[in-house]
Amino acid sequence: MKILVVGGTGNVGAEVVKELQKRNADIRLLVRKEGAPTPKGVEVAIGDLLDPVSVQKALDGVDKLYLLNGVTPDELTQGLIAYDLAKRLKLKHIVYHSVFRVDHFKDVPHFASKLAVENALREFDVPFTIIRPNYFNQNDATLKDALTKVGIYPMPLGQVGISAVDIRDIAEATAIALTSGGHLGKTYNLNGPEVLSGPNMASIWSGLLGKDIRYSGDDMDAFEEQMRKRAPSWSAFDIRMMFQGYLERGFAAEAGDVETLTELLGHTPRRYEDFAKETASLWKA
Repeated sequence: MKILVVGGTGNVGAEVVKELQKRNADIRLLVRKEGAPTPKGVEVAIGDLLDPVSVQKALDGVDKLYLLNGVTPDELTQGLIAYDLAKRLKLKHIVYHSVFRVDHFKDVPHFASKLAVENALREFDVPFTIIRPNYFNQNDATLKDALTKVGIYPMPLGQVGISAVDIRDIAEATAIALTSGGHLGKTYNLNGPEVLSGPNMASIWSGLLGKDIRYSGDDMDAFEEQMRKRAPSWSAFDIRMMFQGYLERGFAAEAGDVETLTELLGHTPRRYEDFAKETASLWKA
């Protein structure tokens, strides 16, 4: 069984490749440019999700597809090109990387794109599994300066909280779905084992860093303005709408989610605090 991995050079996709290698999977990795850094022992195909000819070549001889396409203005077009070609070629299985509570966030551009791809998966005759991860623990690995220098936790997660998930658990769940039976037609919500609010996150980092860390609050206008300093305006708006949805609708695990993921993985999902301890140790080192 050969698996084409789309998105395998990013933070999550690279972990998926590692987990597939542990299971001795036959992997082909789609990359956009010659010379891109790739793991040893992985076949490479050069292509672009907006170029159907190159995607079809990459899919030639493949049995399964892991589809993780990036958050871009044309995310839906990219996702449907890959899916439509997989359908035409009659692949045996697609594992699609969506997002938690996607059907409750139809006003968020990249959620809406993922929901449209999910709808296509369900409508046509291609075996699929959908994974729906929560906010990634590892998103907060980028907050070193804000936490250690400014003393704030800047992500507007609100007072109700989220069930952040570790990308290593996402990768394990994905690899299991791709390499073992019993997952066709399933949708897995991938959530961490606890619900944490913005103030909870700040408190965790205060204890680990030995200094007072303040939660910066839920001022979404200020958050979007800060985001525009390091991301395109469309992306800043998209991310703002996502966090605003967290505040308005919540992003906590639903009943049975953690138990289902525990059974799938064979262990309890990793805690945010354990990720934070690892990260703080790396920063201190």
